[in-house]
Amino acid sequence: MTNPDDDTPRRAHTGRRRNEDARRAILDAVLVLLAESGGAPVTIDTIARAAGVGKQTIYRWWPSKGAVLLEALTGLAGDVVSPPRGETLRADLTSFVTATFRGARAESTAAVLRSLVREAARDPHAADLVRTFTESRRDALRALLAGHPDELAPDADLDLIVDQLYGLFWYRFLLAHRPLSDEAAGALGAALAAQAGAGSVRP
Repeated sequence: MTNPDDDTPRRAHTGRRRNEDARRAILDAVLVLLAESGGAPVTIDTIARAAGVGKQTIYRWWPSKGAVLLEALTGLAGDVVSPPRGETLRADLTSFVTATFRGARAESTAAVLRSLVREAARDPHAADLVRTFTESRRDALRALLAGHPDELAPDADLDLIVDQLYGLFWYRFLLAHRPLSDEAAGALGAALAAQAGAGSVRP
């Protein structure tokens, strides 16, 4: 006699798979909408339509539009910039900077960043999102630096090093006066590693 409960694990597995597929579709839709919006606001309604789900499906996992946008952006950054390999500080810094610059040179990623900056200029909630996302990337770089304690000078100003990397990144990305090239990434990685090892710059 067949046990009617025998297929319960299979149904549970199928349900989890469908949930994960829907979640992935939502996050992918966010990035596509940001890249193609031309500066138009991205809303829960537009995300739901693009992902082929109901709004309640989105709210099941995220409390707000900002939360789903932040997860999509954080995932994108994680895909673009791999964790450090544990080599020398200079090698890890150069790898981090190079991956960051290359990611911004990809048109799909650049379009997402440009759209986000435009939305942040007119929407305080979007501006908060940008600050939170930016801080997460700063934290990733601080963690990389902290992973090389033997190579850091006792008085190394890690916040200043982080500011220099992202200051140059956003300056070149937004003004486009110079490219975010591999050559620039290599030079910046070497300079920041030298500064971290030498300690704070004093007058």
